[in-house]
Amino acid sequence: MSWRQQWFSNPRGDVLSGLVVALALIPEAIAFSIIAGVDPKVGLYASFCIAVVTAFTGGRPAMISAATGAMALLMTTLVKDHGLQYLLAATLLTGVFQIIAGWLRLGELMRFVSRAVVTGFVNALAILIFMAQLPELTNVTWPVYAMTAGGLAIIYLFPYVTKAVPSPLVCILVLTALSLYLGLDIHTVGDMGALPDSLPVFLLPDVPLNFETLAIVAPYSLGLAVVGLLESMMTATIVDDFTDTESDKNQECRGQGYANIVAGLFGGMAGCAMIGQSVINVKSGGRTRLSTLVAGVFLLILVVFLGDWVARIPMAALVAVMIMVSIGTFSWASIRDIRKNPPSATLVMLATVVMVVATHNLAKGVFVGVLLSALFFASKVGKVLFVGSRQQGDVREYQVVGQVFFASADALVKKFDFKEAVGKVHIDVSQAHFWDLTAVAALDKVVLKLRREGAEVEVLGLNEASATLMDKFAVHNKPEAVGKLTGH
Repeated sequence: MSWRQQWFSNPRGDVLSGLVVALALIPEAIAFSIIAGVDPKVGLYASFCIAVVTAFTGGRPAMISAATGAMALLMTTLVKDHGLQYLLAATLLTGVFQIIAGWLRLGELMRFVSRAVVTGFVNALAILIFMAQLPELTNVTWPVYAMTAGGLAIIYLFPYVTKAVPSPLVCILVLTALSLYLGLDIHTVGDMGALPDSLPVFLLPDVPLNFETLAIVAPYSLGLAVVGLLESMMTATIVDDFTDTESDKNQECRGQGYANIVAGLFGGMAGCAMIGQSVINVKSGGRTRLSTLVAGVFLLILVVFLGDWVARIPMAALVAVMIMVSIGTFSWASIRDIRKNPPSATLVMLATVVMVVATHNLAKGVFVGVLLSALFFASKVGKVLFVGSRQQGDVREYQVVGQVFFASADALVKKFDFKEAVGKVHIDVSQAHFWDLTAVAALDKVVLKLRREGAEVEVLGLNEASATLMDKFAVHNKPEAVGKLTGH
């Protein structure tokens, strides 16, 4: 994709969607700052810096990155024990770790995340996004419910009138105007926390530059880097699906790193990609890097120069937008097709959802999903193993077909009848592949057992990779093994 296509192929849609995203980012950035235990401006400055920098350096156009709840949860202990300056230092080191991950091409590890895990991740985030709106809908007056319902009506019905303006933007503007006109006493953005009235300034974290500081921040930075990259890679995959385009996962790793370094140098906390805001952006018409840049720039303009007006936006309007995001993000097909899908895929999806929702930790949920996927895959492949046997003259021939590794090694040994094989034995493995040390040990066991029964054994047809493994680690093909059996 050319530079022009990445930036200016959809200017009108990108500008309008960027404005919607900027408005939706404000209360979330404030809320995540409160979770982390820092001033609201730390989250707002971080969201501005990260969105602007990833617009230029990221690998997924139209994806929104900013301060996030998943990252904020990991910072609470560091801020509580050591203060803001150590958080800024940890943010810088987080960026360094992520850049290293990009250069090591760790983004390609996404190939090992199954579709069931991605679906579970998406559904869990949709549930978490909805749950995050509940505090704004409990123990409130009836106008809040009326405003929220009205906002949802505008979001879903306005596109039938025209799609020229994103319906979430219309929802925010109409409900704000209505709230001000009627003088409603309802929760607003300003009630979330004080908005900053100045631009962020460059500053180095005020911490001692020694190994003690490194020992304090490194564990937090490593955790932040892993969770940030994981959420960013998963979100990039989801935006890929929404837009039917591809992204560069390794460039995204590096882009997230650069963004976090800039955020740390301008008084912001570490952040990563946000699935909710990314979905808002795409559903509002955002498609290029311009939408991400506009979201970051508008965010700063809104909070610094138009803060008095932004503070009056009713939270009910933003709750309506986030409920729309929750509904649009959830994979309803995954529920509808539960009976059609393999039970293993359904179990992986549900396990991922339950773990993420229960712990609010994306990394743990994805780890459980990937682990279960690997176990189910290994179990299935391990069962695809055939060993045929026939007598050709004075030679007993065995033919091994399939993949031999830790999950199928025992099955390989059990398929041989060591009493029937006397005289000459040929084991044809031309249609098999030996993957690991367990597979090597299994073939050793078969050959050595046959030799102990008095058979003369020859292994035929090893492919190059399997032969290399056998040459390095097998015992049956070494002269000393033959010597022990013959008494020499």
